[in-house]
Amino acid sequence: MSIDVANESGVDVAETDLVELARFVLDRMGIHPLAELSLLIVDEAAMAELHQQWMGEPGPTDVLAFPMDELRPGPGSAGQDADAQPEPGLLGDVVLCPQVAEAQARTAGHSTEAELELLCTHGILHLLGYDHAEPEEHAEMFGLQGKLLGEWRESRQDA
Repeated sequence: MSIDVANESGVDVAETDLVELARFVLDRMGIHPLAELSLLIVDEAAMAELHQQWMGEPGPTDVLAFPMDELRPGPGSAGQDADAQPEPGLLGDVVLCPQVAEAQARTAGHSTEAELELLCTHGILHLLGYDHAEPEEHAEMFGLQGKLLGEWRESRQDA
């Protein structure tokens, strides 16, 4: 699995941890081992520009996801067909803004690192076709997000 990180934010971020988390999430979701993912870490000005350009909304946001090849979770993951075979391809880009994550982390009462982990997982799920516009979708996506983060954190404690 190829996971590229470009940190253009000017902020020190635990990039290796984000790559390990992304690999963990993609493995758990049954994504083909030859799939490619890009993590882009940007400052508030760049995120505000992307947010306006692609979502038509002003100001920076915490995470944006830009899917490419419409890869979907593989067999045995989150309600997927057990006979479906995952395919290699370009998953897409997850764009994170550590400055926005830091502010949200303070409000939520946890570390910026924990917030970036949550946002990275959230962005990957969006790339895999999950959404949270409707109550049922919200429950499914946030439930899966919590489960994956819990398993990730548990695996790190066991290491």
